[in-house]
Amino acid sequence: MTSTESRAPAVLELRGAAVDPLWSGLDLTVRRGEFIAVLGPNGVGKSTLLRAIMGTRKLSSGTVRAAERIGFIPQQHMFPADLPIRGRDLVSLACAHGIARRRPPAGKVDELLERVGASHFADQRAGLMSGGQQQLIRQAQALASEPELVLADEPLLSLDLARERDTVDRLAGLDAGVLCVTHSINPFLSVVDRVLYLGPEGHVVGTVDEVMRSDVLSELYGTHVEVVEANGRMVVL
Repeated sequence: MTSTESRAPAVLELRGAAVDPLWSGLDLTVRRGEFIAVLGPNGVGKSTLLRAIMGTRKLSSGTVRAAERIGFIPQQHMFPADLPIRGRDLVSLACAHGIARRRPPAGKVDELLERVGASHFADQRAGLMSGGQQQLIRQAQALASEPELVLADEPLLSLDLARERDTVDRLAGLDAGVLCVTHSINPFLSVVDRVLYLGPEGHVVGTVDEVMRSDVLSELYGTHVEVVEANGRMVVL
């Protein structure tokens, strides 16, 4: 994040936020143009955090203020195989919802499909698409509202390496704040500004160098943890 971006408007503010018994006392500000990776073991409430930001999970205490236009890439659940709707139609519905339920402007759906690399299969029934194809349709849906804040829950699942890289670059290039839940920071190392690491014994926010350290993660896990770097990748042992 550049010095100019550091003065960008806040698109998310959490103050003393808690969802008992998962996490508490969470203070976090996300600014437009900032990319934050959310890491931690299973069961610590990473997806719950995204739901709390969207208002579908109530905070136990504290406050959350978020931008009006939020794009959401949910954790992957396959569309039903018998779903009688095309990928194109799902993106069109997302566009209509994002512009006060009006018909999307001419060319808007095609533009979004092209943007995520989904044009060539967009007329297939959504339930018959591969997992990776469905992920790209979800990306197009998330971008339909021209979001100020993007919440992504494991957006790389089922994608091949080339589409993983395209997705990382696409998210990082948005004029939006991005909060991305991921089980591995490695695909995002080149674009991450800060890390929010949720652990069994608390949480910490900071740069990759500040957070991804053996002493810091050992405190969060309540047991000894090793962070090993090899060939440009980080492994938590």
